[in-house]
Amino acid sequence: MEFSDKAKSMLERKNEHLRIVMDNDVSHSGTTLLEDVRLMHQALPELDFKEIDLSVDFFGKRLKAPLMITSMTGGADYAEKMNAGLAQVAERYGIAFAVGSQRAMLRHPEVSGHFAVRKSIPNGVLLGNIGAVQLEEYPIDVIVDLVNRIDADGICVHLNAAQELMQSEGHRKFRGLIDRIAQLVSSLRGRVLVKETGAGMSPETLRKLLKIGVPYIDVAGAGGTSWTKVESYRAQSPLLRKVGETFADWGLPTACSIIAARRLIDEKTCLIGSGGIRTGLDCARAIALGANIAGFARSILRAFMENNTEGASQFVERIIYELKSAMLLTGAGSVKALQKAPRMYSGRLREWLMDLEKIQGDKDQL
Repeated sequence: MEFSDKAKSMLERKNEHLRIVMDNDVSHSGTTLLEDVRLMHQALPELDFKEIDLSVDFFGKRLKAPLMITSMTGGADYAEKMNAGLAQVAERYGIAFAVGSQRAMLRHPEVSGHFAVRKSIPNGVLLGNIGAVQLEEYPIDVIVDLVNRIDADGICVHLNAAQELMQSEGHRKFRGLIDRIAQLVSSLRGRVLVKETGAGMSPETLRKLLKIGVPYIDVAGAGGTSWTKVESYRAQSPLLRKVGETFADWGLPTACSIIAARRLIDEKTCLIGSGGIRTGLDCARAIALGANIAGFARSILRAFMENNTEGASQFVERIIYELKSAMLLTGAGSVKALQKAPRMYSGRLREWLMDLEKIQGDKDQL
């Protein structure tokens, strides 16, 4: 297919994102703090490994495991193969999959095929993706149409203010977005997941989302890929390159974001814990802290880039085995049981939580 010059420019920018993520150290120099979560070992779990139930409900469907391949960069010329391949893996293992940003479809309809991967995940949960700042640029019905055009079950709205500030072409206006998100939630009858992109969510942000009835929230905490660091690598401006380096480690660690979210939300809200999730034990810790689903992106992207769908499949298979192992070793036969598993906090996580409680003034209102 022939692309317009503007579309080619956009594709090259997205290709650059992928190259930077694959070839450079773009990880947050801090950690998720999930390593400071100690799950209580049960020497007599009284469980059969084969009977451990990983299934959860998500967007009106039943996942075989509480896992999600979260949104990555969208619109690159490699995206069609990547989206289709990862969607196939998600279908095979019964986990959820979200495409990268569909902004490219709004400006360059000729790239729509990169995102239309329903045939690769005919029965599973497929989610679209758009930036919150695009909700100010386009009518809500146009955003809703993005869901319909790829036959998705819903859409992710990503919050990336820190990344936008590091881009010469990025947005600088973030006023009014909460009202636009509320309109989208209403138009799609709740089929909306609001997510961060690696900087986590504060209690204040969580309260705003809960107030407008957002039913799915992905805290996407700090400790994994730093998109401010990614932008510092691609910045042409010496100013933005330096600013990107300054804010490379910006954000709230994943563990803190999950705990803050679970203390605020009720059982009706589905919480996704992502940001630096690399192992099944990370997934177990995230769920024990209160997440319903654990999400990952760069780790499976690297597996896919190295060995296509086979590499991605091996990664998911390992994650599932490690998650089930952690569940057996904590005596948790289901995801709900894992959410109630005894745990202890140590090190920097404990310090973070104490500081957050001081900031909030009342630990019960964190």
